[in-house]
Amino acid sequence: MPNGWLPLIVPAAPLACAGLLLLAALHDIVARTVPNWVAVVVALGGLGARIVDGHLLGSLLAAIAVFAITAFCWRRGWLGGADVKLIAAATLAVPQGQFGAFIVAMSFSGSILAILYLVGGRIARAVRTDAAVPRPTNLLARAMRAELWRLRRGGPLPYACAIAAGFTFALF
Repeated sequence: MPNGWLPLIVPAAPLACAGLLLLAALHDIVARTVPNWVAVVVALGGLGARIVDGHLLGSLLAAIAVFAITAFCWRRGWLGGADVKLIAAATLAVPQGQFGAFIVAMSFSGSILAILYLVGGRIARAVRTDAAVPRPTNLLARAMRAELWRLRRGGPLPYACAIAAGFTFALF
């Protein structure tokens, strides 16, 4: 084996990053935040894979361009700051030829998510709730109650779900 374990980084890093993006999506659903360390580890995994496969410069330029565009969207209030960091980090981790598929799939997933939240918000506002109903103790029921509360108030989307879906689509 001339290079030892080094060639294993190229296929393993995107798979590990997909797992981390799934973790970020779950965290975003529950708390509407994404831990900074997730974006850092995804970016480092992507950097390692791009150094090994020799596509570092192209991926860095793509990530910088994506970061600039999404930072503009953040300044306008269209995206959250954690989403900006996560999208740029995922851009580094996506294999070289799959960048376009990632962006399109992420945008499509985000559009579906937005439509679901628009429709869900209308339904949630139409459903009457009784204040005398005790708080549920089941974790899933508590999560659904919190999500209904967010929908009624027009809360933010868990866009890390769209990022994870787009990334996973680009890998497979």
